[in-house]
Amino acid sequence: MLHTFVALVEDKTGLLSRVASLFRRLNVNITSLTVGNTETAGVSRTTIVAEAAEDRAPRIMASLYKLEGVLEVDDVGRHSAVIRELALLKVAISQKTRSDLFQLAEVFHARIVDLAPESLMLEITGSASKIEGLVQILVEGNYRILEMARSGRMAMRRGHHTSRVLEALGDTTPTAPKTLMVDRKHETLDLIEEDQA
Repeated sequence: MLHTFVALVEDKTGLLSRVASLFRRLNVNITSLTVGNTETAGVSRTTIVAEAAEDRAPRIMASLYKLEGVLEVDDVGRHSAVIRELALLKVAISQKTRSDLFQLAEVFHARIVDLAPESLMLEITGSASKIEGLVQILVEGNYRILEMARSGRMAMRRGHHTSRVLEALGDTTPTAPKTLMVDRKHETLDLIEEDQA
């Protein structure tokens, strides 16, 4: 089963390496890893997609929490979430195929971000199945994909707000964001230990 974990981590050198080593020690394959800035300075959002049995998720979350610099972990696959990927596809074109590819881009809501005499580059954002659908149509239509680059999954729970969003919505609780994250970390570790007992 594919699990999508979102971890908020401190921007520290070597933390990503420790996360990857943790998954190796747990004998869990990472199929996608995406890291980027968050709304909080000094904190990065890491989205990890991993193949593991259903019952392994609590152990993976607990192990992530034990790493120094990990502030919050969520298994967003267990909740209603928006999950997206980005792909760039460079496709060979000719005078005959150019207009067909323009129409195909429109059908898939893809954007043409570069156009050269012999190729065009498509940018498509959406679910993995949408991207795979476009790739399949291109391959079956005998279009030649010259290059392809795909981001990993990016995910965010629907309706689940971080402390900074709550602050912006008018929640006047004076608790600092990192303090809230540390409190949630301890609450989650306690719940995981109770579930395993």
